[in-house]
Amino acid sequence: MTKSADSHPVALHDAEWRTSSYTASNGNCVEVAASSAAPVVAVRDTKDRSIPAAHVSAKAWSAFIGAAKTGMLDQSLGG
Repeated sequence: MTKSADSHPVALHDAEWRTSSYTASNGNCVEVAASSAAPVVAVRDTKDRSIPAAHVSAKAWSAFIGAAKTGMLDQSLGG
């Protein structure tokens, strides 16, 4: 069991990790999984799955995905 950023235990032993169908064969991708025990989404790097996953609230993840789908994240961060 790992802990999320707000220190609540998050059970990931039964998590179903998903990888994008757009993932390249070079291993540069992330996986996501929803926790069945809490409204949390876990994100991890496929290059080293032994590193603990980052956790965000399901609400924050939904907002992120919505922004990505509408193109809000397509602009350069450099201005």
